[in-house]
Amino acid sequence: MTSRFPLVLLALIVGLAGFALPSRSSDLDAVMVPLDLYMEGHATGNGDLIRQAFHPDAKLFWMNDGELAQRPSPEFAGLFRGEPAPDEADRQRRVVSVDITGDVAVAKIELDYPRVFITDYMTLIRIGNEWKITHKAFTRAAPRSR
Repeated sequence: MTSRFPLVLLALIVGLAGFALPSRSSDLDAVMVPLDLYMEGHATGNGDLIRQAFHPDAKLFWMNDGELAQRPSPEFAGLFRGEPAPDEADRQRRVVSVDITGDVAVAKIELDYPRVFITDYMTLIRIGNEWKITHKAFTRAAPRSR
């Protein structure tokens, strides 16, 4: 006589699948919305896209000559003047990783520019049905050889 336990367990798992949380891919798609807005804002110089990506209370942090520096996200968005950088054709951006747990996500983005290589670490939070960047910490390094 064979045991029916594995079949019952499998049926239970399949039956519960309909009650699962939203799929990982839909969460990833939703998290990518503000990250894509952020990168498009960089590419176009459009500060409104940066404002859409960040929560209005978000802050940016980095080291500047050995001192911790910070800037509120609205001030950061104000640095974008509505035009792409003159060397935009030579700039590359990519999302390296995204880690999502519940209503919180962390993303790593690389901005590979001719004069600087920037690594961004973003914290995002789901607020209602929308993800927003709530924190950005970044570091700058010499440009990578191309």
